[in-house]
Amino acid sequence: MKLLVGLGNPGAKYAQNRHNIGFMALDRIATDRGFSAWRSKFQGQIAEGRFGSTKVMLLKPETFMNLSGQSVGEAMRYLKIASEDVIVFHDEIDLAPGKVRLKTGGGHAGHNGLRSIHGHIGPDYDRVRMGVGHPGHKDAVPGYVLRDFPKADAEWLQDELRGVSDGIAHLIDGDGSKFLNAIALRVAPPRSSTTKPKEKMPQPMVEPEQDTRTAMQKLVDRFR
Repeated sequence: MKLLVGLGNPGAKYAQNRHNIGFMALDRIATDRGFSAWRSKFQGQIAEGRFGSTKVMLLKPETFMNLSGQSVGEAMRYLKIASEDVIVFHDEIDLAPGKVRLKTGGGHAGHNGLRSIHGHIGPDYDRVRMGVGHPGHKDAVPGYVLRDFPKADAEWLQDELRGVSDGIAHLIDGDGSKFLNAIALRVAPPRSSTTKPKEKMPQPMVEPEQDTRTAMQKLVDRFR
């Protein structure tokens, strides 16, 4: 049994915020992978599915970000699973937009959702760190993560979410490398070897200037 947790804030007001990229990832998995309809449980929304012989539950806490650990802890106790069976998807300001990294254990780096989860289940769970970029100054972080992704980010964001869905079975099986590769193939697909280079535009011909010097001027110019 695996518990996949997406972090975010509930409600339409926050749906497209950078802070809600964890919710977005789980929504994509649920849609693409034929999970059950979302329903209320564990102070959040859950959906259930299966990858091979492994049962998987998706959880989007509705306690708001700062209290995410309440929902995660309740679900773990009910399911009787260890923290090693929990994978949390969250926004990461220390990674560039479109970058995804995996991490097990360690600190919460000031992320309020992770801080809450640490307080309820400890640090020994897996994380999928989904880069959203940094505003440049720590005082600007709260406002930055609570703003919507700009339209300019739509293409890479959708590619990344599709990649998460493509590779999720590998992550469930414990193969993080294949999971990250699936994302990379969406976000930065390799160029086809059959792609022809663009032809250079023909350059206009330039007529040489006519030499109007006399024979004597040409001779003088040679010895200047």
